[in-house]
Amino acid sequence: MNILDRINKPNDIKDIDREDLPELADEIREFLVSHVSETGGHLAPNLGCVELTMALHRVLDFPEDKLIWDVGHQSYVHKILTGRKNEMGTLRQFGGMSGFPKTSESPCDAFNTGHSSTSISAALGMACARSIKGTNEKIAAVIGDGSFTGGMVYEAMNNMADIKTGCLVVLNDNNMSIDRNVGGMSTYLSKIRVGQQYNDFKGNVEKILMKIPVAGEHLGRGLKKSKDSIKQIFVPGMFFEELGVTYIGPIDGHDIDVMEATFRKALKLNRPILVHVKTVKGKGYTHAERHPSYFHGIDPFDIQTGKVMKDRKVMTNTGVFARKLVELGKADPRITAITAAMGKGTGVAAFAAEFPDRAFDVGIAEEHAVTFAAGLATSGLVPVVAIYSSFLQRAYDQILHDVCLQKLHVIFAIDRSGLVGADGDTHQGIFDTAFLSHIPNMTIIAPKNRYELTRAMEWAVAYDGPVALKYSRGEAYYGLKEYNADIEYGRSEMIHRGQKLAIVAVGNMVQEAEKVYDRLLADGTNVTFVNARFLKPIDTDMIDELSRDHEHIVVIEEEIKHGGYGSLVEEYVMDRHLDVDVTVCAIEDTFVQHGSVEELRRMLKLDADSLYDRIKHIISTDCTE
Repeated sequence: MNILDRINKPNDIKDIDREDLPELADEIREFLVSHVSETGGHLAPNLGCVELTMALHRVLDFPEDKLIWDVGHQSYVHKILTGRKNEMGTLRQFGGMSGFPKTSESPCDAFNTGHSSTSISAALGMACARSIKGTNEKIAAVIGDGSFTGGMVYEAMNNMADIKTGCLVVLNDNNMSIDRNVGGMSTYLSKIRVGQQYNDFKGNVEKILMKIPVAGEHLGRGLKKSKDSIKQIFVPGMFFEELGVTYIGPIDGHDIDVMEATFRKALKLNRPILVHVKTVKGKGYTHAERHPSYFHGIDPFDIQTGKVMKDRKVMTNTGVFARKLVELGKADPRITAITAAMGKGTGVAAFAAEFPDRAFDVGIAEEHAVTFAAGLATSGLVPVVAIYSSFLQRAYDQILHDVCLQKLHVIFAIDRSGLVGADGDTHQGIFDTAFLSHIPNMTIIAPKNRYELTRAMEWAVAYDGPVALKYSRGEAYYGLKEYNADIEYGRSEMIHRGQKLAIVAVGNMVQEAEKVYDRLLADGTNVTFVNARFLKPIDTDMIDELSRDHEHIVVIEEEIKHGGYGSLVEEYVMDRHLDVDVTVCAIEDTFVQHGSVEELRRMLKLDADSLYDRIKHIISTDCTE
């Protein structure tokens, strides 16, 4: 019987003999590799925090105690140790277990996460609630060094130092976020990754300083300042100490005994404590250790080779964007590129390889990325800010205040717009039109295929003002190549002119709408087919034209309905009292769970079959009225 077989419910790990814990760690790693190879998921982060998670589970009692995972990429081991290992086969599958902590999934998941730099704030809130209620549960947050580039971390730590309540912060330091970490905090943490030698030196310095005699009040104050100054020079962890947070570390994140002893002592102290833990991302699986970025989030793969099991290589929208950005950069020296710790994921890495002096990775700091771009734009450059749709939400104020208010020429390349799939509700890019469309001076374009994406990028560079280009994750669409009308500001594209009913599709839904159009045409229904292209400003001339000789406009978009393109069309029709009915096929007022894009579209009735049935119903209803 494997040791892992004895882990079936929360706190079972406490019954495992200490000498058996290393073997349990090995079994967990084998279990993770086996299951993630079939489902896909965030493998390397979880392989790196096996012992760390085990140590925390040895000192915390679940679900009474609270453990908050920053982002949650590294929460699989926690799920296994809290009685969910039998559900690992459903990881990230439709209706199955989430790849992130979910309070709805288990009472052992204390807080829903998915975006970075939030854990300390949440943990501090829980700690204050504990004080108000008079309870005694232990509270811990685990945060990666990559998340330390997010400004929210320092807001939380500043507040933590002021409140001075008991809260344990575990800094899981593997020297990576998704790609290699960048910036001053990464450099600082590198300086203190010196293990026991550092700890011994730190302790000796503090002992020496404490033996300095104090003679008189004034001399005492002077010596106190001297001690602090010397400690700042020789003890790098004093950065945290000066914030009012007790610093311990760095310690070996793969030594269960050391971590368990450290966590037990730290949790007994009623004050803010940061334990700095060094881990190896991808530990225990050779391919993941060698290529931690590649195995950060990976599709199903062959365990022996480490290669993703796909039938063929495809050109993605991200790949199209990356190639075109390099081409534009060669032609225009004003173009710069900015990423927030997602150089490979957004395609900016290709531009950086060609133009290292014009490419900037600002770390996990989306707000800074946008205002930084604004600064570049004021100096006559043309910055392209490439950020996933769900992460761009964090920079709303900066987009509004620092870019659009000044009408600066900043191009937002919004990757992963629309349904993302297996990463679930925290990552679905379904809100970007809604939160961008009401901002004055903003222009939004949703290209229908790979060819229109490249032409839209050319247009955006030539335009003078804020532009958002939104495109979906995954394979680039090659269809409708013959429809290549020039891009004109605020103008849609007529693909086919029919009668009575018009389908107006947005971005990646043009492909789905084409399937519907072809089926309608095959059964003798001649409808109009329009590529919206510009979501702001909407093509009012097109709507006016359709309202004159059509009875119904059906808008199809993979976006939240309220505030989306369809709602803008509805608003215009109502304001102008136009004689045409409008139906919006979009995502209703809900967050969308994880699953494949195809499964989610069927659930949301945005697949071709559902759309066809809905339009046929509209046509039949209109004919009987």
